[in-house]
Amino acid sequence: MTRRDALAWGGVAALVVAALVWAAWPSSGPPTAAQRAHELATELRCPDCQALSVADSPSSSARAILVDLQRRAAAGQSDAAIRRVYVDRYGESILLKPSSSGFGILVWALPVVAVALGLAGLGFAFARWRRQPRLAATPADETLVERVRTG
Repeated sequence: MTRRDALAWGGVAALVVAALVWAAWPSSGPPTAAQRAHELATELRCPDCQALSVADSPSSSARAILVDLQRRAAAGQSDAAIRRVYVDRYGESILLKPSSSGFGILVWALPVVAVALGLAGLGFAFARWRRQPRLAATPADETLVERVRTG
């Protein structure tokens, strides 16, 4: 390894270590009520526009939910209790990230299972195609084709 290569790898290692230290550095204390409300707003789907989170939606219902989230967070309710209020009111579909237990596990597992089954099916099909012998024309076939061509 040349000196230049060693310096390049050393630089990459330094960047990786710096990124890990930055990611693992503790935050500046517990989040404020406004920060918690915003984080919750990014996890909840807007009931009007469905494709946006409450934090991203400009609708009046999203703004009302954001105000309610801030009020509940300031009152000291836990994030789980606040999520539960909205799930009870709107159903599981209000969550942008489905729960990873119970019925919500299907949302996470079903695409993985479908892809795995598709890949397995392709593997079996390719293996079967590979095992089939290649067909060759018999002399009778060649005679028939020659007769049709001159025909």
